[in-house]
Amino acid sequence: MAAEAAEKSRKSAQRDAQAGAQASALATRLAREITGEVLFDAFSRGRYATDASFYQIMPLGVVVPRSMDEALRALAIGRDEGRIVTPRGGGTSQCGQTINDGLVVDFSKHLNRILSLDVEGRSCVVEPGIVLDDLNRQLKKHGLWFPVDVSTASRATIGGMAGNNSCGGRSLRYGTMRDNTLSMEAALADGTLMRFSEVPRDLADVNASDPARALFRDMLDLGAREAGEIAERFPKVQRRVGGYNLDALVPRNAPNNMAHLLVGSEGTLAFTTKVELKLWPVIRNKVLGVCHFGSFYEAMDAAQHLVKLKPIAVELVDRTMIALGREIAMFRPIIGAAIKGDPDAVLVVEFAEEDQADNLQRLKQLTELMGDLGFGWDNDKRKWGGVVEITEPALQSGIADFRAAGLNVMMSMKEAGKPVSFVEDCAVPLPHLADYTARLNEVFARHGTSGTMYAHASEGCLHVRPVLNLKLEKDVKAMRAIAEEAFAMVREYKGSHSGEHGDGLVRSEFHETMFGPRLVADFREVKHRFDPGNVLNPGKIVDAPNMDDRSLFRYSPDYRVDELKTRLDWSAYPGAGGGFQGAVEMCNNNGACRKLEGGVMCPSYRATRDEKDVTRGRANTLRLAISGQLGPDALTSDEMMETLKLCVSCKACRHECPTGVDMAKMKIEVLAARVASNGLTLRDRLVGYLPRYAGLAARFAPPVNLRNRSRLLRKLFERFSGISARRALPAFRRDVFTPPAVVVGPENGREVVLFTDTFNRIYERENLDAALRVLSAGRYRVHLPKPVSGSRPLCCGRTFLSAGLVDEARAELDRLVAAFAPFAARGVPIIGLEPSCLLTLRDELMSLRTDDDAKAVSAQAFTFEEFLVREAKGGLLQLRLAPLADKALVHGHCHQKSFGAFTPVQQALRLIPELEVETVESSCCGMAGAFGYGADTYDASIEMAELSLLPAVRNADKHTLIVADGTSCRHQIHDGTQREALHVARVIAMSIARAQPNSTISSVVKDPTHG
Repeated sequence: MAAEAAEKSRKSAQRDAQAGAQASALATRLAREITGEVLFDAFSRGRYATDASFYQIMPLGVVVPRSMDEALRALAIGRDEGRIVTPRGGGTSQCGQTINDGLVVDFSKHLNRILSLDVEGRSCVVEPGIVLDDLNRQLKKHGLWFPVDVSTASRATIGGMAGNNSCGGRSLRYGTMRDNTLSMEAALADGTLMRFSEVPRDLADVNASDPARALFRDMLDLGAREAGEIAERFPKVQRRVGGYNLDALVPRNAPNNMAHLLVGSEGTLAFTTKVELKLWPVIRNKVLGVCHFGSFYEAMDAAQHLVKLKPIAVELVDRTMIALGREIAMFRPIIGAAIKGDPDAVLVVEFAEEDQADNLQRLKQLTELMGDLGFGWDNDKRKWGGVVEITEPALQSGIADFRAAGLNVMMSMKEAGKPVSFVEDCAVPLPHLADYTARLNEVFARHGTSGTMYAHASEGCLHVRPVLNLKLEKDVKAMRAIAEEAFAMVREYKGSHSGEHGDGLVRSEFHETMFGPRLVADFREVKHRFDPGNVLNPGKIVDAPNMDDRSLFRYSPDYRVDELKTRLDWSAYPGAGGGFQGAVEMCNNNGACRKLEGGVMCPSYRATRDEKDVTRGRANTLRLAISGQLGPDALTSDEMMETLKLCVSCKACRHECPTGVDMAKMKIEVLAARVASNGLTLRDRLVGYLPRYAGLAARFAPPVNLRNRSRLLRKLFERFSGISARRALPAFRRDVFTPPAVVVGPENGREVVLFTDTFNRIYERENLDAALRVLSAGRYRVHLPKPVSGSRPLCCGRTFLSAGLVDEARAELDRLVAAFAPFAARGVPIIGLEPSCLLTLRDELMSLRTDDDAKAVSAQAFTFEEFLVREAKGGLLQLRLAPLADKALVHGHCHQKSFGAFTPVQQALRLIPELEVETVESSCCGMAGAFGYGADTYDASIEMAELSLLPAVRNADKHTLIVADGTSCRHQIHDGTQREALHVARVIAMSIARAQPNSTISSVVKDPTHG
């Protein structure tokens, strides 16, 4: 046995060595012949080994071409070298379409332009890598949009949508991707370029010398030959996206559109180079009716009646999704406004006719129809069957965002089991929807689980996901059994087992039972005619592996994570290693972090467009590293540091990732492991220990600041410390902030504690002076506590955390808690000026200490603006404020946005009379503490700032106040524009200084959305 094992190991090593040599030869040739990125290292390959499905296949390598010619060259090289090639867009496929073990070609970074636009004819031609939201942003100014509005619109590419025949929530009105694709240009596997569009059956319009003619002839002949079988076996539902679209080839009165054969082909037939799209006028008016139901069955049964009012969408939200949404801060107010009582399910009905009066009339009819169906308020059961009418655009957008995040809301369950996609988008005729879902729930129960259901009730296509743990063999077997039983039911109801997300690795295996052996043979004929060498993305649609082949799973049978010694508290997550593993595995690859506008996440990706620099890419790398798939010591390797290098710890993912991936916290854990393994660099020491030496440096400020004035010293300092010579460091000053007393203000004033953080104390004492003036003017009794032990000023440990020095950070927080806890126990607010420091008390403190004192300090921690706004709302803030300027342009600190603390900034500024407050729609400023000072991160820092912040400041009128609470943000603004940005405390103090005796503040804070 030992000899056999040794021989097996030897042969395996020999095969690996041979494969490695072949990969090296391919990589060398690609790098020589194209200018785009050629990624063959294990870390890069790992980031492309998954999509939003539960599968994982490690590719041989990845190419990110700079032009379409380079993409086609990569295809040719891959073919010549005997390798399969898989095109990829946003990588958000839920069925495993975009993963394979050959060469992956990423179209999303560079091949994303609108090539032509015909406004009058309502059409455009685009490259396949363009993202749907980006396309619609460019079309909006022309009054047009592309309406296949998939929930992943912020990262789904048009090429990927065409590959899957995507549908979106409004397909009831607009149809599927196929219905809106006019033509496509594509290359066959052998490199032959063809145009696929409408052709007459005699092909009279196709030149005899065109290689497309013979291919089209064969396809049209196949359609004629199989017309009867297609009519008999293809499901008669709009949401039928399984198999190849052979029904596009059958004889008809109108021309056949050959592009429709490519739509839904999942990259298996041709390499798309251009897509011509049908465009529609933008929706100008709409209303929503949220219909409540006491039982899920009633909601499903009602759908067939509600569609008779001709809405453009009817979307389901079930009890589970409602409950999970209420736990997510960004969705809680939306659910509170739209959902009343305790419904088992709601149907969101959308009307969007051109005339708003028409929409309102239909909304009235909807309410009447619900009454006719017998739904009303039941006081005893707290079940309400009425309709909540939504006419406010902001709330409509919020509901749309919640529905679009449905999948990821479901995936936010912090449990080992997750809702799994495999019977996700079966479609059945509406009259059968209620019975189908009821029977499906019985199937789930029979196999020991339950499921979540939401989405497209108007089409009989629900997103159905049973909760399973695919690390367990028994749950994998349950998945197989559920799939077989569910698909049998779908066939019984003459529905489709693929209703939206395509086939991929999940459903292709089941085509024969759905379509019959004859049509599956036709599918193979089509594949072979287009791609006889089986080069393009094999294993999808035809000749697929078993869907439950665990060797292809993200969590394969040999998936293991050794116990990890963690420094932070991860108990909120499932899994080993104190839950760190569970936190990492929360990423389901949904790709929301790849959005380019809206919100804050993910600033580094917005600057580089590299998969390495997106939250998803980092989480995938962490998962592969802790499970040993990237080799020993991968977690603390240089490659891991490169992966995390551009993470600015903005915490946007903590707030905006639908599944709650907290990369900033994970980065602290990895940095701590790195420090334990490799020690500290000089740069880490300079950054981390700043609070310890800042006082001494301030005493010798002139010589310490000499570095900023000498080019030679800057260059030497960069060489030895890694701090960029292109960046001036904050200047130390001798007149650091020193508390005038332990207590400032009237004895009978309401008590507060002012947290004097290191940055404002050492570098910008004006902000602390201003805060004291404001609080004193408001007649507050301000405590400035001294440390309980030692003479060093109090610190939150922020800089230590950024260097991975968790023990030092804990020591600082221990000192701070000891000083602040007596006040917190009495309910005294703790007010801070620097967002990253103050909010450390609401975040990292709770990951380092869970005792009552720490909890009390955390609960009483408020930003300066949060405190003022709270007091004003309670009628307790009496300040004399005078007009100061016409306008303030405000940039929000990332941590303020992550913790919902930015709205109070706007509200606080609006306390100043006559001041118009405008917000910069910005992501991270790019400075991010020490990040912007790094020699290796300076360029990325500037790129992030130039996305929106710096241009907005440059365009501002010279009399406009520039406001930013973050120390780093103010420095970035100054460095990039030479404009001075002010902390809100200074702005309000300036207003007080100008105030007249009769100018008193109202105790009511205006809603910032209403100015």
